[in-house]
Amino acid sequence: MLEQWDLQILLVPGILLVLLFSYVPMYGVIMGFQNFKLGDFPGFSEWAGFKHFQTMFADKYFGLAMRNTLVISALKMFIGFPIPILFAVMLNEMRIQPIKKSVQTISYLPHFISWVVTATLMFDLLSTDGGAVNEFLMWIGIIKQPIGFFSDGKYFWGLTLLTDIWKELGWNAIIFVAAITSISQDMYEAADIDGATRVQKMWHITIKSIKPTIILMFIFQVGGILNANFDQIMMLTKQMSNAMLKEYADVIDTFIYRLGVSQGRFSFAAAAGLFKSVINFALLLSANWIAGKFGESQLF
Repeated sequence: MLEQWDLQILLVPGILLVLLFSYVPMYGVIMGFQNFKLGDFPGFSEWAGFKHFQTMFADKYFGLAMRNTLVISALKMFIGFPIPILFAVMLNEMRIQPIKKSVQTISYLPHFISWVVTATLMFDLLSTDGGAVNEFLMWIGIIKQPIGFFSDGKYFWGLTLLTDIWKELGWNAIIFVAAITSISQDMYEAADIDGATRVQKMWHITIKSIKPTIILMFIFQVGGILNANFDQIMMLTKQMSNAMLKEYADVIDTFIYRLGVSQGRFSFAAAAGLFKSVINFALLLSANWIAGKFGESQLF
C-alpha cells in the first residue's frame, strides 16, 4: 500500500461515499425503537421499544401488502429474470452484426425512460377510449368490449410484470451479453467438429458457461424480494389514488409511504423499513448459503 500510495488515494472518494450514504444512515435505524418527532435529535427521542413493530404487524393492510409484494416479486423472479438470459443467448446467435447491434441498442433504450413517462404511455395504449391495445383486440375479434386494464385489479400483477420486462429487458441482459463474450470460441469450434447442433451448443456451452453469473444475479434477486419497485407501482396507480387497484397494488414500500412518511410517522416508517431490510438480508444469506452447498458460485 505504501508503494502504491498514489493509487490507494483514488479509493478514498469511493470509501467516503460508501461511509456517508451506506453506513452513517444506519444510525437512523434507532428511530424505529423510539417516538421520533421532527426537531428531535436522532437517538435522543422517547424510547418506545417494539411498539411500532407491533403496530405494523397488527395493521389490517400489512398482510395484504406482504401478499402483493411476494406475488409481484415472485413473478419478476421466475418469469422476468430468465427472459434477459434468453434474450442475451438469442443475441449471441445472431450473425448479422449491424442488426445485432441495432436490436441490442433498441432493447435497452426503454431503461432510460422514467416510470412517469412509461405509465403515461401505458394509460394511452390500454385506454378503454380509443386505446391501441383494445382497438386491436376488438379488430381481430378476441374481445367485443374494451377491457378496463386499470379499472380491474386482477390485471395489475400482469401489467406490472409486462411493463417491467419491456423497460428493463435490454438493460438486464447487458451483464449476460458481457459474460457470453468471454466464452472461448474454441469450445464452439470443438462442438462443431463433434457434430453438435445449434441448440446443443446454446445449452451445453453458452448457458453452462455463464451459469456462475446467472447464479450470482439470482442471489441478488432473492435478496431484494421485498422490493417491488416503488416508482413503478406509484406511477401505474397514479400515486395510489386509484382505489380500484389498491387490493392488488399495495406493497410494503407503498404501505410504508402511506402510513409512515405521508402521515409524519417517521418512527413507524423506520421500523417497517428495518423489518424489510432484515428479511431481505436473511434471504440473501440463505440464497448464498444454498448456492455454496450445491457447489455453485457464491457472493462470499
